[in-house]
Amino acid sequence: MIQADPIDRLLKAALISDEEFTKTLNHILKTDLRISVRELSERSGIAQSTLYKILTGKRSPTLPTLRAIANAVRSFSQPSGEAFIGLIAARYVLESIQERTVTIDGQAIRVREYPVHTFEDTLIAAVRAEREGALAIVCAPIASSTIEHLVRIPVTTIIPKDSVQRAIEAAARKAWM
Repeated sequence: MIQADPIDRLLKAALISDEEFTKTLNHILKTDLRISVRELSERSGIAQSTLYKILTGKRSPTLPTLRAIANAVRSFSQPSGEAFIGLIAARYVLESIQERTVTIDGQAIRVREYPVHTFEDTLIAAVRAEREGALAIVCAPIASSTIEHLVRIPVTTIIPKDSVQRAIEAAARKAWM
């Protein structure tokens, strides 16, 4: 069975419970990355004593600590190398996009799609896009403020002016029928 990306598993576990996060982090350190707590401490900037408390369930990670751990785990992985913009949206939104590249100052940058169905999928896709080498992320407004706290790359919000107006008009027509 193919294991999911360590960052994906780590973030999913963090959203489930502290116990699941601890179990998953221990597994990732020992099995996937084969690194010590000392190495994680050096890479993340988190004190070894704090990491030991988290790994033994004596302390819950704060959001900044979770970010530092995720970034450290990510740094042990190899990036894909190709520059791209990550577009995170529902499948039907992605299917409506015609352009798959954007040209900025004469340089073509590819758009890589990340289809999502839930808010949890959105957070995982954002971290994954950054880990895979995205230059920036484009996503829905409901997720952008949270994603900005998880990643260190620019996050831009989709603001669909025309489609919002059309949706309001369609809703009004349906309500009056």
